[in-house]
Amino acid sequence: MRINKYLADAGVGSRRFCDKLIEEGRIKVNGKVCTLGIEVESGDTVTFDGQQVSLKNKFSYYIMNKPKGYVTTVKDDKGRKTVMDLLPPNVGRLYPVGRLDYDTEGLLILTNDGDLTNRLTHPRNETPKTYLVKIEGKITESNLAKLRNGVYLDGVKTNKATVKVVEEDYKFTKLHVTITEGRNRQVRRMFETVESQVVFLKRIKIGDLTLRGLDRGAVRKLTQEEIHYLKNI
Repeated sequence: MRINKYLADAGVGSRRFCDKLIEEGRIKVNGKVCTLGIEVESGDTVTFDGQQVSLKNKFSYYIMNKPKGYVTTVKDDKGRKTVMDLLPPNVGRLYPVGRLDYDTEGLLILTNDGDLTNRLTHPRNETPKTYLVKIEGKITESNLAKLRNGVYLDGVKTNKATVKVVEEDYKFTKLHVTITEGRNRQVRRMFETVESQVVFLKRIKIGDLTLRGLDRGAVRKLTQEEIHYLKNI
């Protein structure tokens, strides 16, 4: 088995993330720093930062309604609260699938299934993610059209998006925005390009998977039907 698949199956992270760890020299096989593409055989000892990594016999899958004020990472070097603090005890080693910003709320999946993480986060799969967005003031039809057709972030145009106004008054506008990418702070930055300030952002769907009444800060296991759906989205 290739080393990046082994690490992904062991729950370390997506294959792309594991490739980065390998390039950084943080993965060893039988005590030696390994290189990309090597094969791991039965009986080999694999370590990540000195800690032995073993294949999981069983994967775990959780869904969280992330509140603002938490970072989407396993550890934070600034001492901030992380989404791991919200998990029930003894769930084992899990990893967030993708990221939600410190001030962004909503649907977050955590798992030790590296293949699922890769499926949901790899750009080529274009997994749709829907957000509830609240902006100051109103937004013009021309700016809505720009967001739908794609805007330039760091010189690269975003994919087309679905943007629908769901509520508006003279102070605020609420929209549902569906994107198929996961660039850093993408939704907030998209609205910045049309001079709209996002004051609230919540991910409410991944594909057709929703929070289904899950309270802010709450966590539950995904059902078998939900797991099957995500693996085939």
